[in-house]
Order: sequence, then structure tokens, then C-alpha cells
Amino acid sequence: MARLQADADPNRWVAVTGSLGWRGRRHRKAAIGMLLSQANRAMGATERPSSGFAAWAMSQAAPLLMRRAEGRVLAWVWKSDPELVVMLAQVQEATAQLRTARAMMPMEYDDTESFRGTYLGIGERLVMDLPPDERTPPFATYTWDTGTHFVTVNAVCSDRTRFGTVLPAIDEVARSIRLVDDMTVGEGAQTLRIDPA
Repeated sequence: MARLQADADPNRWVAVTGSLGWRGRRHRKAAIGMLLSQANRAMGATERPSSGFAAWAMSQAAPLLMRRAEGRVLAWVWKSDPELVVMLAQVQEATAQLRTARAMMPMEYDDTESFRGTYLGIGERLVMDLPPDERTPPFATYTWDTGTHFVTVNAVCSDRTRFGTVLPAIDEVARSIRLVDDMTVGEGAQTLRIDPA
């Protein structure tokens, strides 16, 4: 099964994936609160008093859900301001339905540029620093098609004026994304053993 790995600078990012209990709780809650707030704004809804509780409840459930994803999803938040940037990487099997859905995306998603990943090679990057609708937060999307899987990285920022300052750090994490797979190697005449010493 294909899993994701990445190198996110711990001085800039807090990993949500695998942070259970109190560890990372404040960062998870702030990030989920920001995403809920942005979703409410995009739909034209006003924030309800219960939104804080919803963010807390989701922040408790998020690590467990990500653990069940078994490495197919990774998430980070900006360390110094968790409500500023949320970044999510995922790998999905490249089914015919997913390819069709990607082909039917809105025209704005055609405005991509080439982006080289250290391990995944050439992919695409879409940066929407000033979306036409002011209710839409700035975001960046990175995509690689490996033939059998789609690897995507999505980063959402809550502040249009600061998005440009964090984009290089987002690029850095996106470049480090790689796929790892469990392989069973049988022993036989063709197996070469290397002494770890």
C-alpha cells in the first residue's frame, strides 16, 4: 500500500498526523477552527457560537481519522500561527472516476505551472493568491500523477496579505513529498544480502 512521507521543518510546521491527545491539541483546534470559519464565509453563513465546540471535537477526532488513513494523509499547521496556514497531503488511487472528476474541474484550475518535486519529479502547481471571490481564501494546490496514483498537496491560508510570505515554505514541504510502499522480498539465489556494518 502506497504511503506518503515528507520533510516539514519542525521550526515552521506542527504535524497534525499522529499527534494524539494533548500533543498538538491547540494547533489542531486552531487550524480546524480556521477551516470551519473559511467554509462558513465561502457559503455566506455567519459563524455560530457552537463553532468553537465543533472545532474542539474535530480536533480530537482528526488524529484518529488520520491514523486510520495509514499514511495516505499527512497534515501540518503553521507553528507560530496555527490559524494562518493549514497544509494537507494525500495519495489516491488513480481510478477512471477520479480522472474524470479532475478533467471536469472549473476552468480556473487549468492555470497551472510546472513544479518539480525532489522525489516525484515534474508535477503541477496552482497558486490562487487572490481568488476572484473575496470569500475564498488564498490557496495553493500541487498535483503529481504517478500513473497509478494521484499525489496532491493543498495549502489554505487565512490571510491574503501574508500568503506570499508563507508560499516558499509551502513549496519546500511540497517538494519533499514522496511515496513509499511496502515490498515483500523473498529469499533466493538472486537475493543480495548486505552486511549493515
